[in-house]
Amino acid sequence: MIKEAVDWFILNILNIPLETKLGSSLEFLIYDSIKIFFLLFVMITLIGILRSYVSNKKIKESLSKQKGFVGNILASLFGALTPFCTCSSIPFFIGFVEAGVPLGIAFSFLITSPIINEYMAVIMFGVFGLKITLIYIVLGLIIGTVGGIIIGKTKPEKDIVKDIYIKSLNKKEMKFNSFKQRLDFGLNESITIIKKIWMFIFIGLGIGAVIHGFIPDTFFSNIISETGIFSVPLATIIGVPLYANCAAIVPVAVVLFQKGLPLGTAMAFMMATASLSLPEAIILRRVMNLKLILKFFGIVTLGIMVIGYLFNMII
Repeated sequence: MIKEAVDWFILNILNIPLETKLGSSLEFLIYDSIKIFFLLFVMITLIGILRSYVSNKKIKESLSKQKGFVGNILASLFGALTPFCTCSSIPFFIGFVEAGVPLGIAFSFLITSPIINEYMAVIMFGVFGLKITLIYIVLGLIIGTVGGIIIGKTKPEKDIVKDIYIKSLNKKEMKFNSFKQRLDFGLNESITIIKKIWMFIFIGLGIGAVIHGFIPDTFFSNIISETGIFSVPLATIIGVPLYANCAAIVPVAVVLFQKGLPLGTAMAFMMATASLSLPEAIILRRVMNLKLILKFFGIVTLGIMVIGYLFNMII
């Protein structure tokens, strides 16, 4: 319904054909802005309400007491169950940070959430079959778990923006006597966070809209198809700065595969586009410094390359 309304607005009010580059970019920008801000508002509010039932101290203590890397595994599994793309996963990540969840565990969620989700899995199952889909899911969980563990070992707390992280450490525990108080708390949390990051979101989506509308799909497939053994790292590097809906990128990977691109190379492009993006980096800049963003992107990019080569060897 929202997409139809956006299309009607662009076509009838702005008088711009949707099939043009400008029309496609505007559709992407307006629709994704509405979707992401709605998700931000709803998800942060829900997280705030849920957090009102369990203290920050108890959350942190509970996850910290997990033996071995259980916390990272659980965070990765939770990420796989959430139907979010890169920018839509950030509200949960911010909520985890503010709740005092260990950052390595929070990153396990942030890594896995856009790589794996139910509608992506359904599309892959319909196109590639059960075997490839299961391998993809397992390898995606491994990236999230291992990536979060590695980042956690580097003591990333020092790289979180102070007004985000110190707020979570020094926040006094609140007492709630009614659900209305809990709802008000969640709404206040949502409004406060959105006020801090709205500009970063618009900048990121603007860049994504330009890429979406003005750079043809054949531009990337033509380059990748000529690179042979180096196609996996190149596909990953090309996919990283892009911004695309998680479900939309699966058909692109299918087309690349059908045109002769090795499956692992197509998968690497899909995973890079789904899990990392320039708009995501811009939004995350409000939460963490550039050093941690580069560390996060570097670890995930390397993991995707390894999985791409594994796919090419297995299939």
